[in-house]
Amino acid sequence: MVGLVLLWLVFRKIDVKEVAAEIGSARYEWLLLSIILGVFSHIARAMRWNILIRSLGHKTDTPTTFYAVMVGYLANMAFPRLGEVTRCGVLAKKKGIPFNALFGTVISERVFDAVVLMIIIIAVIFLQLSLLNSFVDKYIVSYFSGLANQNNLLVTVCIVALVIVLPLVLFRIFFSKIRNLHIYNKLIDFLKGLLDGVKTIIHMQHKWSFLGLTLVIWVLYTFMTFTAFFALEATSALDLTDAVTVMALGSLGMVAPVPGGIGAYQFIVKAILTEIYLVPSEPAVSYAIILWTAQSFMIIVLGAVSYYILVFKKSKKSYDNS
Repeated sequence: MVGLVLLWLVFRKIDVKEVAAEIGSARYEWLLLSIILGVFSHIARAMRWNILIRSLGHKTDTPTTFYAVMVGYLANMAFPRLGEVTRCGVLAKKKGIPFNALFGTVISERVFDAVVLMIIIIAVIFLQLSLLNSFVDKYIVSYFSGLANQNNLLVTVCIVALVIVLPLVLFRIFFSKIRNLHIYNKLIDFLKGLLDGVKTIIHMQHKWSFLGLTLVIWVLYTFMTFTAFFALEATSALDLTDAVTVMALGSLGMVAPVPGGIGAYQFIVKAILTEIYLVPSEPAVSYAIILWTAQSFMIIVLGAVSYYILVFKKSKKSYDNS
């Protein structure tokens, strides 16, 4: 629902025929290159995940882990954050690795990526401070000012406090009864395995390989964005620094709680291109649509193939990259 509202905001006051004409005249060879770079970024992500999994003492291989990653991305197209659970589930079933330990590694991975993204965004703000001033004032400062003026911030804080504090108080009161329940002990065992997975980010082997693959992933994300600039005439003059900005801020749309980032990604990318780089609205919308569609198409195809391989096809040989 949120995604549809954001899409409506994106297309409001937009000449749809002009957008269609822009998309029709796009140079799709550049989008194909962007898709190929996207595939390599997911392979690098699978290789990086293997490092965390092997730190737990379990063996897996890059092809199988890659298939699991793509199935996870496919699940995210249907429901936000379902992919993290799905990729752990299919890999746990395929390789016999405890689900909770795998899920812990995914949490570590996501937290680490969030830190890296924040560092990139901060760097972007400093590098393009003059260009970003008006954008930040319009889309961030004014928003939080509105919250404060309407007393919504106080209400939000109270709700969050109630949601967090009330369960803790109730748990404290009934703890003696809860700890005797069978499900409580099962939950504790699950959380211990989850914690072991989370701690892999601290105790993992091959830390430099992990950092190197992280760099590869974000560089590939940047070039996915950059190569797509050349698909449209209106964005072809943008440079690599601009691509870092669009990639970093656009990533906030992809992690938004909407399926596949739909609506949120288009909204943010359109705002960046029009407000920061003064790209006309129609080409800006066209760029956001074709890049999102190209990457989504790749995820749907590879995700479906990966699901078939993991779930239905029996492996004839096992891989071991250790």
